[in-house]
Amino acid sequence: MNILNFFRRPDYKSEVTQFLDQLKTAKPSLEAEQRQGRALLWDKAVDRQAWESYRTAEVAQKPYVYQTSVVSDSK
Repeated sequence: MNILNFFRRPDYKSEVTQFLDQLKTAKPSLEAEQRQGRALLWDKAVDRQAWESYRTAEVAQKPYVYQTSVVSDSK
């Protein structure tokens, strides 16, 4: 008897894993549909020049944005 077999536990699959396996078996096109959805919403080409012009046009923000500017009237 191999010592590693003594400590080996039976293969365990959680209910969630079993559900996902059944879902993928029932609908084999699921992964391709997920990839299409991701490509539609997230996988976009980045316009580097537009980002560069955006970064250079940014205005520095005050440390506390809700503080009103105080104008002193010293005469």
